Amino acid sequence: MLPVRPWEAPEIISWRRLPMHAVDRRPGSLSLDGEWRFQLLPAPDAPLTDSWSRLEVPGAWTMQDAGAHDLPHYTNVTMPWAHHPPASPAANPTGVHEREVDIPADWAGRRIVLQVGAAESVLIVEVDGQAVGVGKDSHLASEFDLSEVVRPGERSTVRLTVVKWSDATHIEDQDQWWHGGITRSVLLYATDPLYLADVTVRAGQDGTLGVDCQVRGSATEGPLPEGWSISGELEEFGDLVQDAAYDAANRAEERVSDFLGEARLSATLSGVHPWSAETPVLYGLTVRLHHADGTVADTSYHRIGFRDIEIRGRDLLVNGERVYIRGVNRHDFHPLTGRTLCADEIRADLETVKRFGFNAIRTSHYPGDPALLDLADELGLYLVDEADIESHDHAHEIADDPRYLPAFVDRVSRMVLRDKNHPSVIIWSLGNESDYGANHDAAAGWLRRHDPTRPLQYEGAAKTDWSATDIASDIVCPMYASLDEIVAHARSGTQTKPLILCEYSHAMGNSNGTLADHWQAFESTPGLQGGFIWELWDHGILQRLSDGRPAGRAAAGAYANGVAAEGYRWAYGGDFGDTPNDGAFCADGLLFPDRTPKPAMYEHRELAAPVRLSWLSEEGGTLLVHNHQHFRDLSWLTAEWHLSAEDAGTLTAPAALPAVLPGGSAELPPLQGLLATLPEDGGEAWLTLRVTTAHDETWAPRGTEVCTPRMRLRERAPFAAGPCAGSVEVDGDGLLVHPLLTSPPVLSLWRAPTDNDLLGGPADHWRTLGLDTLVRKLVSVTRDGEKVSVRSAYGTRAGTVLHEQFFTPVRDGLLVEETAVLPEGVSDVARVGSVFETVSGLDLIEWYGQGPWESYPDRSAGAAVGHHRASVDALFTPYLRPQESGGRHGVRSFSLSSSGGGPGLTVRLDSPRQVSAVRHRAHDLDTAAHHDELTPRACPVVHIDAAHRGLGTASCGPDTLPPYLVGAGTYRWSWTLCRR
Repeated sequence: MLPVRPWEAPEIISWRRLPMHAVDRRPGSLSLDGEWRFQLLPAPDAPLTDSWSRLEVPGAWTMQDAGAHDLPHYTNVTMPWAHHPPASPAANPTGVHEREVDIPADWAGRRIVLQVGAAESVLIVEVDGQAVGVGKDSHLASEFDLSEVVRPGERSTVRLTVVKWSDATHIEDQDQWWHGGITRSVLLYATDPLYLADVTVRAGQDGTLGVDCQVRGSATEGPLPEGWSISGELEEFGDLVQDAAYDAANRAEERVSDFLGEARLSATLSGVHPWSAETPVLYGLTVRLHHADGTVADTSYHRIGFRDIEIRGRDLLVNGERVYIRGVNRHDFHPLTGRTLCADEIRADLETVKRFGFNAIRTSHYPGDPALLDLADELGLYLVDEADIESHDHAHEIADDPRYLPAFVDRVSRMVLRDKNHPSVIIWSLGNESDYGANHDAAAGWLRRHDPTRPLQYEGAAKTDWSATDIASDIVCPMYASLDEIVAHARSGTQTKPLILCEYSHAMGNSNGTLADHWQAFESTPGLQGGFIWELWDHGILQRLSDGRPAGRAAAGAYANGVAAEGYRWAYGGDFGDTPNDGAFCADGLLFPDRTPKPAMYEHRELAAPVRLSWLSEEGGTLLVHNHQHFRDLSWLTAEWHLSAEDAGTLTAPAALPAVLPGGSAELPPLQGLLATLPEDGGEAWLTLRVTTAHDETWAPRGTEVCTPRMRLRERAPFAAGPCAGSVEVDGDGLLVHPLLTSPPVLSLWRAPTDNDLLGGPADHWRTLGLDTLVRKLVSVTRDGEKVSVRSAYGTRAGTVLHEQFFTPVRDGLLVEETAVLPEGVSDVARVGSVFETVSGLDLIEWYGQGPWESYPDRSAGAAVGHHRASVDALFTPYLRPQESGGRHGVRSFSLSSSGGGPGLTVRLDSPRQVSAVRHRAHDLDTAAHHDELTPRACPVVHIDAAHRGLGTASCGPDTLPPYLVGAGTYRWSWTLCRR
């Protein structure tokens, strides 16, 4: 019998659970992953039946067919039930996992431990019908000593009962899908009765090394034996020496109990290479525990990095250098398993993060899988390690509730004890969105005492006063603060701490506008040091349309390039009948659920570019190259010039990239030879430096593109359409009749609302104005020779928009000149421009302008000007909830053609414009909740915008900035339509 009902207990329950430690017991362990017997009960006290199904462990039952009556549920802030803390509902899904385990015979006489990597939310362990222990904290491992329960050489039955809801659920309210089950690996391991209980490593960039070891003996073996010792060996440096003075001091102070011993290894080493995200140099450290006779009782292996973290004034320093934090928030997520990932999948994700210029991850909002930390050490990523605490729905009550005090301290301390030896961890976080109270201060007090080598942060502590000093946060880490606010604070003279946004630029749908503006402010304003984009991926679960259930691992491969295969769709909140829910708010990542990068990733990559260019002498064709790294020169990179002219194609040439020191600049060889190849009549011209990896990196093969800095060489010639020739035909309504168009060009002021538009308010504003249902009224048609003028009026609820089109036949086609006058009341519209539809069969597009990625006025830094080519289908970006997408900013000209041959069309624009060519009308996208509800049109829908509203990030955070808004006034644009 258990001593308590742990799913109801308002205090932390850890009965017979072992203390957390930093000794990795995975090597040499016995994995218990695989198929287990399983029953899903309606409540913890419900009786078992004789009917067992099979469940894959690790794996949430909500994502497997065995969990038939308990499906994923998504909420952001609101709890999925109405109970107040610490209460939980009586209807409480409970999964019973059971299997037999053969205990190795050679484990006789050894200490035997069960480790359950993670379980949501209460874990109850029984072995052979005997209660062993209880664990809480859904995102850290629980360990239990089975030495007195199992017999080596015999078979035992292990039962792991997981209760989904508990008092602990109130502090795991973390803007993600609610699941139930065992989500990380389960294993057994054995140690000598004399074992390493913990190892703490301190390694500074100056080569100082201290290794503190705790030694325990099994209680059944009696006191620690006399004569035990510790030895250590560091890769490339040899043996370390036990610090006799430390041991003597400990013994003199009687700090060694009968069952706990402490020892220290120390050294000062010369020639170590410091660890950083750019130079993640690791050294293998082996610690050995010896019996009195010298035989090895236990071994612990660590990959350590020598580095220092400090805050000096208002700067966070790594190895004495002020570094920019180019971060992203990361949940554990997989579209087929919920949040169970293997090490290879985590590696692939982190390699993607590195390839797109990120150097930091916040483990929102709980500690990650141990493999995440190992790989961050190896690949080079700074981590903000965050405790498993978020009480969003009841934050104010819980922050000062003494019943939750043990849980706060327990969760913070266990995270630190597990992860303290990882050089990638540079900041500890007390949790997320849990207000601020005495429970935070208590956890911070423990943490500061235990690990004074790293700063800690907590957004809630500084929320009301960024200049406060006596708070449980060493860093001001606001969420979604505006640029005006953070710049004003940095210039106020009252700033006392580094300002690094823990969340900014919400990546929901077609989003991440103004990233370039953010980074211009970060890099030009002392006191601002970067931040973490929310978040890494869309939490879309692959759903079978046949029965509405999660598709599961069996559907691996039923998606590609962000698109679910026929018969499936990406599900979000509400798609599993989950109520209450927060809809598509979980689809807010820089990657699609299948890990395909969204266009905003390329924006970030360019803004994080390690290589920048500027003119030293534009007339002489001499450029400066700048190294924007903190610790690494440019010798790991190679480059190639791309010289692109609007009317003359693209030329390439090798580029000599000097090994510029971090933060330095150097002159590039003069480019006269390359520039001499530029035709005089080639039109606008750009020079792009395509920078790639020169050798294989741990995170990218040789030749991986790193960035593409570019410089304009020549301005565009004035727009000229040629002499008048031919005739123009318009119908009785004044609409253009053209053999290449199935729908004539008309005025467009609306777009299918993005998630930012819907949640931030613009979409309601546009509908109030009636922009989504504009009705055109012909005012007049006038002919002046072959030139036709058509005046139209579009009624809105705030006044009439006048639109005038001039059609002039020219030698190579048709010149279209347009003017739109928006009255004062018609402001902050989505776009001002033309929309038309072409004939069918035009499935290829070529353009000169920014690309190849999707781009918009406030998200265009990642798109280089040049010649680009794609299929029309490939232009469209399949954001989980259909919305405006596929646009290309700064387009000078484009052509649509058929892959099968036949006529096509070419459009040349008077100025760089926002253009899109997709197979959906705005109304199609607006009325569809998922992509399986869309039917692509045979005729491409083309938009040419004189002005287009920025994207912003208003689904959670600031809207776009004033320069990217489209207000009242007069807009003029012109273009030529020609046969191709």
